[in-house]
Amino acid sequence: MSRALNWLTALADGAPQAGFPASVRVVDGELDNRLTRFIAVVPDASNPFPRARNGEVGLLEGWGLAKAVDEAIEADSEREEKRALVAVIDVPSQAYGRREEALGIHQALAGAVDAYARARLAGHPVIGLLVGKAMSGAFLAHGYQAQRLIALDDGGVMVHAMGKAAAARITLRSVEALEALAAKVPPMAYDLDSYASLGLLWERLAVEAVESPSATDLVRTRACLGQAIRDIGTSTDLSSRLGGKNRQASSRVRDILRAQWQEA
Repeated sequence: MSRALNWLTALADGAPQAGFPASVRVVDGELDNRLTRFIAVVPDASNPFPRARNGEVGLLEGWGLAKAVDEAIEADSEREEKRALVAVIDVPSQAYGRREEALGIHQALAGAVDAYARARLAGHPVIGLLVGKAMSGAFLAHGYQAQRLIALDDGGVMVHAMGKAAAARITLRSVEALEALAAKVPPMAYDLDSYASLGLLWERLAVEAVESPSATDLVRTRACLGQAIRDIGTSTDLSSRLGGKNRQASSRVRDILRAQWQEA
């Protein structure tokens, strides 16, 4: 059982939608009296792609996520109030493998990113709920396009481009040296404090039972998700991320580019 599956099952008290891979769970429910689609990638020991059996986002998952979001966009195309989309996130990585590369995992994951972005721009409130790992291309494909990111305040919730062992290898460092570097360079760190300093987290949520939520956890989490929907309102962009103390350079570059564009 994965954290994503536990939290999805608890938050969305309904039957999973048919027509998706076993590793992509889609459940329709409600939040704050608003129709909501909950989406999660979960482990599947029978996945035909061995590299995607432990919750990784691979070919089936990328296209499955895109389908889940596209269905919501199409169903609500004529509705004034679009349903909210909640990505429940516990993804250790994208699926690495020769078959994945040969069959176009880059296209599958890009399809998921595109669907989430189009949903956001079409007026769907998109929220990412980080309950476990949010790593690499898997996080980019599933949740990173959200207007609001909420993380459970737990050491098992980590956000990074890659796992520590892989990051150490690629930077020609030991894991200990990598951790020392991360203490000085927030974007290289794995902890939520560093990630929050980049302005990317909207809320950190304390819970009693992070592996399997208690009744109190569910009430608190649903209230937080509902508040996020209200906070998004009618906005469709990601400008709320630019206020972090370690994102000042990003904001300054945007200001300069905007000024130059207007002058031109």
